[in-house]
Amino acid sequence: MPRRAKVVHRIPMPDAKYESRLVSRFVNKLMLDGKKGVAERIIYDALDRIEANTHRHPIETFEVALRNATPSIEVKPRRIGGATYQVPSEIRPERRTALAIRWLINAARSRNGKSMSEKLAAELLDASHNLGATVKRKDDTHKM
Repeated sequence: MPRRAKVVHRIPMPDAKYESRLVSRFVNKLMLDGKKGVAERIIYDALDRIEANTHRHPIETFEVALRNATPSIEVKPRRIGGATYQVPSEIRPERRTALAIRWLINAARSRNGKSMSEKLAAELLDASHNLGATVKRKDDTHKM
């Protein structure tokens, strides 16, 4: 982090299929070892599964899932007079979406299932219905 200059954030290009910057960020976060094609195939397959199950546009379900997983506050440790307190604080919008994306991917990876696209589709569907590990993690963060 520079002390004087502002950090210039690079805006990712929208993805090829849905032309959504959010899906593009999700693909970049899902990618392992620089294999973007594999990550795109996983997410597009998961969104196709969602469309087959719900018969709605998959981006709507994806955005609802992301909105349900997005935290509004988080706790930060503050040291005051020898004691450490957990102080709640607001989160910047970029960090909110980054946390939601990270939590969705981690919950999908730790889920039982056959392929990553199946696990991701199931986690996105659960999050869109306010269920699943991601929404539970958001609720736990808010309770703290």
